[in-house]
Amino acid sequence: MNTAGRQRSAVFLWTHENDISMPSTSTIPITRRGAEKLKAELHGLKTVQRPAVISAIAEARAQGDLSENAEYDAAKDRQGFIEGRIRELESKLAAAQIIDPAAVDAGGKVVFGATVELEEEDSGEKVRYQIVGEDEADLKQGLINISSPIARALIGKEEGDTAEVQAPGGLKRYEIVAVNYL
Repeated sequence: MNTAGRQRSAVFLWTHENDISMPSTSTIPITRRGAEKLKAELHGLKTVQRPAVISAIAEARAQGDLSENAEYDAAKDRQGFIEGRIRELESKLAAAQIIDPAAVDAGGKVVFGATVELEEEDSGEKVRYQIVGEDEADLKQGLINISSPIARALIGKEEGDTAEVQAPGGLKRYEIVAVNYL
């Protein structure tokens, strides 16, 4: 299957109303930027942090009695965290379905990777969000998780539609001002 075909398949997966809250167990949607961020973290763990903790363990062992060696215990704990994170990142990257939002053609519908401009109906406040994977979400940067209530309310809608979101402060209604695939 070519890249465009995979993009359309991913769009279908994330626009189908029954599938948006629970991603397929075989693939994890992620943007190209998100995948690169995970790869960079994995590289840093393997090339910088893992060798540093191995060195710290060797230094702590050289100090003698390990039963009362706090540095050794701390280094072993850190090693366990690093190795666990490496396994987690490798697993996520192996299961990742990398989606380039610029290559998505969803006919103006809000789908995974779309950047959506919204206007809150009561206050007139305008916000802009991109719908991304769990590991990339950062509300301060306008990146919202595909599983978040607002993303679930937006999926499948088009410019001019209204989305209702149950927020902690009550029900909020947003008009979709624009949908872009950047």
